[in-house]
Amino acid sequence: MNFEYSEEQQQFADSVHKFLAGHYGFEQRKEILKSPGGISESLWNSLAEMGLTSISVPESDGGFGGGALDLIAPMEACGEALVVEPLIDNIGLAGRLIAKLGSPTQRAALLPGLMDGSHRYAFASFEPGKRYEISPTLTTAKPHGDGWVLQGTKCIVMGAPSAHRLVVSALTDSGVSLFLVDPQAPGVALNPSRTVDGQRSADVVFKEVALSGDALLGQPGEALPWIEEAMDFSTALLCADAVGAMKYANDATLEYLKTRKQFGVPIASFQVLQHRMVEMMIACEQARSMSILAASKVDSGAESNERKRAISMAFVKVADSARQISQESVQLHGGMGMTEELKISHTFRRLTMISQRFGDADHHLERYAALG
Repeated sequence: MNFEYSEEQQQFADSVHKFLAGHYGFEQRKEILKSPGGISESLWNSLAEMGLTSISVPESDGGFGGGALDLIAPMEACGEALVVEPLIDNIGLAGRLIAKLGSPTQRAALLPGLMDGSHRYAFASFEPGKRYEISPTLTTAKPHGDGWVLQGTKCIVMGAPSAHRLVVSALTDSGVSLFLVDPQAPGVALNPSRTVDGQRSADVVFKEVALSGDALLGQPGEALPWIEEAMDFSTALLCADAVGAMKYANDATLEYLKTRKQFGVPIASFQVLQHRMVEMMIACEQARSMSILAASKVDSGAESNERKRAISMAFVKVADSARQISQESVQLHGGMGMTEELKISHTFRRLTMISQRFGDADHHLERYAALG
């Protein structure tokens, strides 16, 4: 397959990269992390205006009808800048599930806000003690009159503190179902926190939450395959985010080696360090190629097992490369590589978080083996 981006894809990625370079510098990012909400409303609106939140929305709903391949390059740019706004959670998870399963009325009510940046959504899936299991067991929804009653707990819901609606997976009598929940509704309690790389998340408790009948997304008991597809789509985007962070780590480390001197010469002239940099560059390019391959499988509508194998295979490589590059970049910077003042330490944290987000390398190795 062709591992080069099309002209249109590259032009859009260049636009995103140029915008972030001018409006999302390291010092600006630190101020965003210190803010009460932990995100920049102006940046979110600007990214929406550029079309980033509309790319994967179907044309019939006012979007561009693009796929994962159209998002790989701009997500690399976001990874390089260490963007903390919950893009993947909106365009890859909650937004995608709404677009795939929502009724015409639900899509008309929710997707315009996603595309113009006025609303954000979060997907509440993982449960305490269940690791990376995406099929809910602790969160249930029982019929009650014309609606439902939601009960349970979700943990590490990325983007939840700033979300206008939650898409919640719950177990019903028919199987796994999805529900739209207002985070301000009676019985919903959020416990906000920060991840190791500074992104905002929350544990969410649902205590006898009354939902109307139109809160159900799709048909009862039919959500699990769509959740798996959205997770794989989002994992492909997460791989691209990691590639962008790895690219920054490589570029920053190479620049440091060229300027840092020992014995009167730049340490970049030391052959052993040259070898290590070459290995880091190769690891990054391998991860990029695997990410593009995984995205192509998602977009091609490949059979479920084939798609899952491609995604897990890519993630294992990306996680391996992320570990190698993050550790090497910090080590080659010396002690200063772990200081708050240096972006390389924040890149290390970002890559560490990515390697655990939708399952670690061991989880994906097991999934790959189980799929035969």
